[in-house]
Amino acid sequence: MSKTLFVLNDPPYGTERSYNGLRLAGSLAKREGEVVRVFLVGDAASCAKAGQKVPQGYYNLEVMLRAVTRRGGEVGVCGTCMDARGISDGELAEGTRRSTLEELAEWTLWADRVLVF
Repeated sequence: MSKTLFVLNDPPYGTERSYNGLRLAGSLAKREGEVVRVFLVGDAASCAKAGQKVPQGYYNLEVMLRAVTRRGGEVGVCGTCMDARGISDGELAEGTRRSTLEELAEWTLWADRVLVF
């Protein structure tokens, strides 16, 4: 079993780093023997906001996060970053949860690979 941690830093829209990180996380999560965790820090905390409405045909980071969690992946959102952006626990997308930098440290030690976007 291979364990990969993705650390996303960029906002959900405006750049494509979080999008590309979640594309790769989703692709790995589909594979047998792969375990994926995603940690959203800084502006990436907004990726986990529920109820995202995007133009038809445009990618939706909330949907992409759900695809990772449906396949057994975990998604943690930096609580300090949530607070700084006015995001409450009740506003988080299904399958995501408030987390801490301490948990990020634990996940980093757990992982075989850490990919930062």
